Amino acid sequence: MKREPDAITEFRNSNQGLISDVHQLVASYPRVPLTVDCVVFGFDENELKVLLIESDISIFEGKWTLLGDFVQDNENLDDAAHRIFRDRTGMSDIYLEQVRAFSNPDRHPGGRVITIAYCSLVNIQHHTLQKLDHSLHWHRVHEVRDMAFDHQDIVLACYQWLQKRIQEHPLGINLLPDKFSLRELQNLYEAILDIRLDRRNFRKKFFSMDFLIDTGEYEDDVPHRPGRLYKFDFQKFERKKRKWIGIDF
Repeated sequence: MKREPDAITEFRNSNQGLISDVHQLVASYPRVPLTVDCVVFGFDENELKVLLIESDISIFEGKWTLLGDFVQDNENLDDAAHRIFRDRTGMSDIYLEQVRAFSNPDRHPGGRVITIAYCSLVNIQHHTLQKLDHSLHWHRVHEVRDMAFDHQDIVLACYQWLQKRIQEHPLGINLLPDKFSLRELQNLYEAILDIRLDRRNFRKKFFSMDFLIDTGEYEDDVPHRPGRLYKFDFQKFERKKRKWIGIDF
């Protein structure tokens, strides 16, 4: 059997000049499987969490993996990411954003497999898992260790992407209740950025952006002094986002 690089060379040598048979051209290309892995972050009890599933591969028995599967021949990457998330969790109607490809030739023990990482942020309280196959559940991001494949690296890369992204775009607000206190808002940013933020400066920055709507309501059933509840004005943000330079903590 000819090696794939030899097949490509032979095809090109026999097709000097313009190539007319594009099907034969593609057939001469190397066959490398393509997968999608979904890194789903959630915020709960003032902690950032990631959704993981137990590996069904014997050499990775007892280890955790991301939600992944192969891309089918008749679907694009975005469709594959949503299908995988829906099939694994039973949930739909979430936003998934493509982060980057992982292509280390040795990342899969069975041979070369390239994967594309997609990232999502969900409010755990608003998204109940409909399937719990293979012990699917939420894990604290900082406690995730020794995952199957290169999934530890993928989680870290997506976590770093998230830390940068939430300072460029208020997508982290989606992890909070519709009405939230400034304490909850600060807890969210501290959990994702993994830093302590000065309370006064944090509030000053958000008020200066003028995207918070004071609901006139207060927290109830809390062990501390009830704080005012706010909503984020996404409509105003959409109107002004071209001039918005992000949040620099």
